[in-house]
Amino acid sequence: MTTEPPPVRAPARSPVRAGKRTTLNGRDRTFGFMLAAPAVALFLAVAVYPLVASLGTSLYDQSLIRPGRSFIGFDNYSDVWPDFVDRLGITLVFSVFATVFPLFLGLGLALLLNARLKGRSVLRGMLMLPWLLPGVVVSFLWAWIFNDSYGVLNHVLSQVGLPEVDFLGAPGTAMAAVIIAKSWNTFPWMMVVILAVLQTLPREQLEAAAIDGASRPQRFWHVSLPHLIGPVALVTMLEFIYNFGSFDMIFVMTGGGPGTSTMTLAVSIYQYAFVEFSLGRAAAMGVLWLVALSVVCAAYFLLNKKLEARR
Repeated sequence: MTTEPPPVRAPARSPVRAGKRTTLNGRDRTFGFMLAAPAVALFLAVAVYPLVASLGTSLYDQSLIRPGRSFIGFDNYSDVWPDFVDRLGITLVFSVFATVFPLFLGLGLALLLNARLKGRSVLRGMLMLPWLLPGVVVSFLWAWIFNDSYGVLNHVLSQVGLPEVDFLGAPGTAMAAVIIAKSWNTFPWMMVVILAVLQTLPREQLEAAAIDGASRPQRFWHVSLPHLIGPVALVTMLEFIYNFGSFDMIFVMTGGGPGTSTMTLAVSIYQYAFVEFSLGRAAAMGVLWLVALSVVCAAYFLLNKKLEARR
């Protein structure tokens, strides 16, 4: 008498298959929404609501010193458009130079600190100090240095027999002074990023280039620089975006003056809102500023996408 073997059960299928996504049940979906709700609510309150409110305010004649407001359509935009074009040019000048100067300074110091230098650990900590200071503190420090009456720089000039200069009172030198202060404040973080990339370079390629007789500049140009281009480009774009919206340093050091020589878009919005008390014009200038900044951010995301595609 033969007995049949027990039926073999098929192995239980795993709920997760390669290449396929599992669907969440109602309880998991609800739990996910509950976890995300506080962050979404904060984002709506901090970012979305002020943006929508500014868009609405830009269409009204509204003041800080009188109640009520009246709808005027796009009149605020036509009123601030000439100022926007002028302030945009000033903002671009500040943003470009306040990005390029710390970039080259950070690159040079990163190359120095990447070499076998005695005491470089202490030097790294000392060079990080400008980045650790708040922007307002840096602004007052450099305003004291550039002051025409009791500034350190004019004192040095007088000691060597050179004429004193009103750095913050002349249009050309005021912008240069603000750019110098901003560059001093932000070069350390560019230095840190570049130094981190330099320390991850393949030593085999550098040693092979040295054995083949390549000089130090040739090794940097043909081996180090290709690895630096991607990270440095992203850091440069981020720094440009940050400088495009910089307010505290310019406001503390010059207040947008003399005249309008350092009146960037951020300072101009403050001028409209809290000096002229015109919330409608300030909101219109803010919307135009947002559009210009969106173009810069779009360029950043496009660059980031291209760099990721090359990896």
